[in-house]
Amino acid sequence: MTSTTTVFRNGLIFTGRGDATSPVERDIVVAIKNDSIIFVGNETDVQAEQIMQEIDAFQRQLELSAQKKPYTFYDGPPFATGTPHYGHLLASTIKDIIPRYWSMKGHHVERRFGWDTHGVPIEQIIDNQLQEELGVRGRKAVEQIGIAEYNRRCREVVMTYAQEWRRVVGRLGRWIDFDNDYKTMNPTFMESCWWVFKQLYEKDLVYHGAKVLPYSTALSTPLSKSEAQEDYRDVSDPAIVVNFPILGRENEYFLAWTTTPWTLPSHTGLCVHPDFEYIKIHDQESDKKYILLEVGLKMLYKDPKKAKYSVLEKMKGSDLLGVEYEPPFDYFKEEFKGVGFKVLNDTYVKVDEGVGIVHQSPAFGEDDYQVAWKAGVISDKRPPPNPLDPSGHFTSEVRDFEGQHVKAADKDIIKHLEKAGRLVKKSQIVHRYPHCPRSKTPLIQRAVPSWFIKVEHVVPKLLENLEKTHWVPGFVKEGRFHNWLASARDWNVSRNRFWGTPIPLWVSSDFKEVVCIGSIAELKELSGYTGELNDLHRDTVDGITIPSKQGKGELRRIEEVFDCWFESGSMPYASQHYPFENKDTFHDKFPGDFIAEGLDQTRGWFYTMSLLGTFLFDTFPYKNCVVNGIVLAEDGKKMSKSLKNYPDPNLIMDKYGSDPLRLYMINSPVVRAEPLRFQEQGVKQIVSSVILPLWNSYNFFEQQVALLKKQSDIDFMYDTSLETTNTNVMDKWILASCQSLLKFVNNEMSVYRLYTVVPRLLELIDNTTNWYIRFNRRRLKGEAGQDDALHALNTLFEVIYTMVRGLAPFIPFITDNIYQRISKHIPKELHYEDMRSVHFLPYPEVREELFDEVVERRVKRMQVVIEQGRLCRERRTVSLKTPLKSLVVIHSDPQYLEDVKSLESYIVEELNIRDLILSSDEEKYQVQYSALADVKSLGIKFKKDAAKVKKAIPNLSSTDIKSFMSSGEITIEGCHLVAEDLRVQRGIAQTPETKHLEVSVDDNCLVILDSFAYPELAQEGMAREFVNRVQRLRKSAGLVPTDDVRMVYKVVKDDNNEVDSMFKEQKPLFDKAIQGEIQREDSATEGALAEEDANVRDVLVKLMLFKL
Repeated sequence: MTSTTTVFRNGLIFTGRGDATSPVERDIVVAIKNDSIIFVGNETDVQAEQIMQEIDAFQRQLELSAQKKPYTFYDGPPFATGTPHYGHLLASTIKDIIPRYWSMKGHHVERRFGWDTHGVPIEQIIDNQLQEELGVRGRKAVEQIGIAEYNRRCREVVMTYAQEWRRVVGRLGRWIDFDNDYKTMNPTFMESCWWVFKQLYEKDLVYHGAKVLPYSTALSTPLSKSEAQEDYRDVSDPAIVVNFPILGRENEYFLAWTTTPWTLPSHTGLCVHPDFEYIKIHDQESDKKYILLEVGLKMLYKDPKKAKYSVLEKMKGSDLLGVEYEPPFDYFKEEFKGVGFKVLNDTYVKVDEGVGIVHQSPAFGEDDYQVAWKAGVISDKRPPPNPLDPSGHFTSEVRDFEGQHVKAADKDIIKHLEKAGRLVKKSQIVHRYPHCPRSKTPLIQRAVPSWFIKVEHVVPKLLENLEKTHWVPGFVKEGRFHNWLASARDWNVSRNRFWGTPIPLWVSSDFKEVVCIGSIAELKELSGYTGELNDLHRDTVDGITIPSKQGKGELRRIEEVFDCWFESGSMPYASQHYPFENKDTFHDKFPGDFIAEGLDQTRGWFYTMSLLGTFLFDTFPYKNCVVNGIVLAEDGKKMSKSLKNYPDPNLIMDKYGSDPLRLYMINSPVVRAEPLRFQEQGVKQIVSSVILPLWNSYNFFEQQVALLKKQSDIDFMYDTSLETTNTNVMDKWILASCQSLLKFVNNEMSVYRLYTVVPRLLELIDNTTNWYIRFNRRRLKGEAGQDDALHALNTLFEVIYTMVRGLAPFIPFITDNIYQRISKHIPKELHYEDMRSVHFLPYPEVREELFDEVVERRVKRMQVVIEQGRLCRERRTVSLKTPLKSLVVIHSDPQYLEDVKSLESYIVEELNIRDLILSSDEEKYQVQYSALADVKSLGIKFKKDAAKVKKAIPNLSSTDIKSFMSSGEITIEGCHLVAEDLRVQRGIAQTPETKHLEVSVDDNCLVILDSFAYPELAQEGMAREFVNRVQRLRKSAGLVPTDDVRMVYKVVKDDNNEVDSMFKEQKPLFDKAIQGEIQREDSATEGALAEEDANVRDVLVKLMLFKL
């Protein structure tokens, strides 16, 4: 049974899993005393953050780079009406890493936070307040309290969570300027929005019209199509079939199917497809004749094959054009008499929906509107019936349902139709239906007078500009965003709201005279207004009028405000108050170098920015766009506060620190625009697999520096010249690895591929801790002499110094923490202008003289052999401390074997083997080949023959398989197989002589480990086990490498009298581990620093450590 164990070592507290006798697995540092680091809890970050605050690090970094080439980053503005969630933290991490990197690469990167302060989220808060206070909301509430009071309340709450954003974003480690932020409600921002709009107006891109748009009855405003697609839900709606009596034909009817009964009072026509074949049937049960598509019979009958009807006639839809009929309601009968209530033709009618005849309600359907306009049913003189108030309730024009909300009226309308004999069939249907993303209520389609920006004509230019930009990942650009641009429609840019940037159009009462204002100065000039204009919201500007130049009295501003996406899309200009300020420098920084947001912004901010940039300057306002995916709860569902299905990000940062959270998110599929299921265990894993090894690398380095001081009285200082005299292959390898890494990082960061960069950075940590330090401990401790120790320490310092600078943009806290501790080893001649923070330093440059492809290749191959050897031991459950006889390495490439041979000593020592045997002779070691079928591939290709092919594969000989590997093809049972159909395996013949041999294959390298524990190697293995126990005792006693001790052992159980001879014959091994005396003690001993009853291979020995 396992349990959680807490162990105190050297002033450290570790938690881990294990039983009473096993070593504790060191998972997470809970606390470290004495000028050390704390990972769990926020003390690590706090230490680094306090230092950064004391030196005003962000502003200082901006000062240091002030004269350098600008790198422009645009920050998309979030709403401040809620607290930051994981999606915000992910975006903030990306927006921090990239600017930090380019700052360290020698650029000046201005980073200003932005706030989206207008729009529905703010108004909803006020509407809820007013609902409680007055019992009304929206327009009716504004009529009672006035726009000025309404907007005052909006302004009061809009920045409610600003301080929380500042705290959380700062806690995450993001450097961003909150003091010099931009807000869409600032008059300077709003004025630039006016300027942007006027540029479009003067290019004849703005028009006023009625258009069927997604409409929120809860908010009393139309939405853009992109907004309407944000929230689709499965809903149950009525589905009814209604009859329409044909005039002049007795007992004959058209049928139409609809899921929106509430639109029938506004009916003006029926539409059929001109090319479809319709049938006239006689329904025996009702004795009525119906016209519909034959495939539509399923809507009329449960089982058309068993239904009692007969087909009387067949006709084309074009034959029905102009046939008149009786409408279901008479509310608009007189108004549309002679032009409406006729059959129309259009190809939008679908064969797989309803009965093939579509009921037309032009005010509530985009296709209906276009067909009715084309047929002359509606016109600018005869608008479509639209008997709803702004909140979606029927007006007095629909007398029978006056005051009812459209969705609530469905039931009464169906009853009315049934009573009138017009209802043929009723049922329910479950389908996907759009909802308002803010109010969460069903949307309707509705013709709304609105202001539009012409977009459709510029689609080719948008696609051309898209090709000039770089996106990560590329499939978002090529797929989702390209398709969205290709299908772009005119943009409804107006909203019937109160808190927003007023659209700067002043019009006459007949809308014939229109003046577009582009600045405060222009408004004052044309209106004669002489007061101060420090605000541009509706309560300020709506009362200002402009005298007509056509004798039409006073021009008044239209009621609408901008869609808030127009404001955020204008941010490259409005955040700079362009062109009223910064005109001389604006184009030096435009287009921006980089933007980043979530995948959903392809229909939002990315789109509107791209559109306005193309209109204004014939270019997208950005060069590079990084798109992240969505962060979901661990169960794959959307994160929900009410469901409590995710951990509070503040608690995660307090518990593990910000660096692990940043690294967890950035090293996940979410940076490839894929979903991430957030798991706290993933953050914890980053602590144990990345943060702790990085810290331990530094900590080990400092311990050896202290040891060098004690043994040789040398204060270590980094010396780049030492590398020119360094001949050690592992030193050369790790330094060459650093250069390869830096070259790779620079290449990948230049194209913004974070998802390839992070794994390589983490690989360097692994190479440092699990390979370089592990293989060079003795050198670093000085066992190979002072000169070699200095070379090794210099190399390790170079690597750590490279790592903290290379990782600084990604994990800013721990890198600066470590840097503060190692900076004392940097000589003054290598100092930069300001050495107080790693974030003031340049990104490490590639040192070409340290490249060594040969050494990198050799060590890589050594690693493959060692990892395969370890795997063989694991499979046989043989500890690395148990000496084994031999490892055979088989490879066909002599160069490969030569590379492995050059590092034989490392392999032999690490794998604890006596002999390393290299060979290319597979026959000598009875290597056999076998093949496994790719069942899926075979099934797709060969269908029913796949089974016989699969059955024949085990009969293939090694010769057959080798031939297949060489040619890439083979014929089995008459079927032609290629590389992807078979998976080749190598092994050795299973005989009594090979039962102790374990095989592993990787990188075309096959290794054979002799896992038999030969007696002559047993003593050394036992000694290594005891050395391990002694080393663990030293740590538990809080000893450091510089502490010399006396070790006393007492034999408790030794049936074979092995212990004394082991300590005697393996004395050199113990001397290195203990750094002191070894004594045998047969009586009780007191006052030990630490002691342990060590049970190794049925031998029980009490081990005790004493200070010298």
